Amino acid sequence: MKKISIVAAAVALVSGAAVADFRPNAPQPNVNMRGGFVGGEEQISTVKQAKEMRDDVPVILQGRIVQRMGGEKYLFEDATDSITIEIDDDDWRGQVVTPSDTVKLYGEVDAGLFKTEIDVDYVEKM
Repeated sequence: MKKISIVAAAVALVSGAAVADFRPNAPQPNVNMRGGFVGGEEQISTVKQAKEMRDDVPVILQGRIVQRMGGEKYLFEDATDSITIEIDDDDWRGQVVTPSDTVKLYGEVDAGLFKTEIDVDYVEKM
């Protein structure tokens, strides 16, 4: 009787382990021996959406810088609206951008009492 219990327990362990590793509908990860993050695309927001966001929310915008407004302030626009952005001199990282260039801006929302702007951390010329 003891032998039957031991055999039954062994069969349960082996079949349980096989079932635990069997995932027929699970997505197969990219085989990369170095590892890393898989999934999640950049979430690009529109200017219209950014104007409704709370202060300090990270944001990615894509569009054109159309005008310098003085100092480190610029006018940025996409298909939905325009917004004032602030780009520190070192955040350009040596890139030259014209109003005809499409750029991707990485930054955060600076929601003030009367006006919302974007504080840009990085400019990527497309």
